[in-house]
Amino acid sequence: MKRLFSSILVALLLVGCSNEEELVPENEIEIAETTEDALEAEAKSRGFFQSLRALKEAKILLNSIREDGGVPYNFFRPALKFTAAQNVFLPSVLGIDFRIDRSVVPEGPTARFPMFRGVETLPDGRRRRGYYVITEASDLFMAKKLGVIYSPRMARAIGSGGEQRAFFNRRGRLVFEGSVDFSPKRSLVAGAQDGLLFGFPPAEVNPGAVADENWSSYVVLPSGVVINAQLVANRTGIHDRIPNPAGNGQAQEDDLNNPNLAIDQASVVMQLLDGWHAERPYYFHIVTDTSDPGPATIELGVFAPKLANLPTFGLFPGGSMLPFSPTANGRTFDSDGFGVQGLNAASLSERQVQDPTNTFPIDPSDTRYAPMWDAHITEFTIPEEERPILRSFEQINELLAEGTLIPFRGNANPSPLANSLSNLLTATGAIINCPVITQPADSVIGTQIGEPDNR
Repeated sequence: MKRLFSSILVALLLVGCSNEEELVPENEIEIAETTEDALEAEAKSRGFFQSLRALKEAKILLNSIREDGGVPYNFFRPALKFTAAQNVFLPSVLGIDFRIDRSVVPEGPTARFPMFRGVETLPDGRRRRGYYVITEASDLFMAKKLGVIYSPRMARAIGSGGEQRAFFNRRGRLVFEGSVDFSPKRSLVAGAQDGLLFGFPPAEVNPGAVADENWSSYVVLPSGVVINAQLVANRTGIHDRIPNPAGNGQAQEDDLNNPNLAIDQASVVMQLLDGWHAERPYYFHIVTDTSDPGPATIELGVFAPKLANLPTFGLFPGGSMLPFSPTANGRTFDSDGFGVQGLNAASLSERQVQDPTNTFPIDPSDTRYAPMWDAHITEFTIPEEERPILRSFEQINELLAEGTLIPFRGNANPSPLANSLSNLLTATGAIINCPVITQPADSVIGTQIGEPDNR
């Protein structure tokens, strides 16, 4: 069966390389139900025909990279070949800097991504040029063709109101329904002490980028395939995760001349956040956009309120997202070499110097993976000097059972929802788009591969 599947995959990818006419605007695809059975039936009815259409779309996207001066991903001859130790989930990345010592690299670990030019639609109907990255696709063949992560769970977003539709214009550029304003000045005021809480929740947050009511990074293409596409720049400025080339660890606010936004190379460099998964650190990911202004400000993402409509938060399996667990009051000093952790540590630090290092349940090698994460925040009940680093969901469940951790008092959902990861956690209702790029072995830390910087 594996040999048969591989033959079909190669055949479909080769079909995607042939000359096909460009896609043009078409009517939206209506899906009346969003139940799991209905989605499965829909997928079966589309079958390989949807994949064939998706491969046409992938070819248009890859051609646009070439037209813009970049090198499109080639499934058969990728520019980079990653080792098992590097454990890279996104094969289309053009380089990764695995150095974490901020005394050497103030911006921390980074990755360079292929960047696509598209068209945003403003609330008044006008359109403007925008630049975006793609990290996941709900169709396996499109994911292989583009060199992105396969995430079938994203298809469950269709019909929820948390997605947006897009089409290709006659020049082969993707036209979005919504837009993002990168011009706001990001600011955060840490919260005052409240018992064992300090710094988080913040007293005031102002995200550095705000999407309009039509923008969602879950984008439904004319084929019906869902991609995770995030705008990173337009005439209003740039994404806050694009690092400052001066190398001081601070973003260069809304500067379109930042060389890490290489429009003439069709690529962009973005800072990676660390995290924990299965007792291991270096769960490197990016934050693109969130449904809540708090995490958008803390983690330097875009505040995109439409994401709040995605199904279903607080439940796994089910819905189009996964639960992850930040802690509200983690350790702000490194006492054992495992670092610091917590939304409080991030809120109290200078911007981009400290990220929350949250705890995640699975990685993209699991087909249940989705890039949208539903925050289940915990709270320590013990003094800071006694708090461990949270390194796995199993550990979190043990600490919840013994009372060392409790669900954060600010979580929106007052009671736990039964799921296969924890019956003790509650959900905030905040959704964060965190595409996972790599989780390397310890031996890889301190190295680089490809060209992690735009040159």
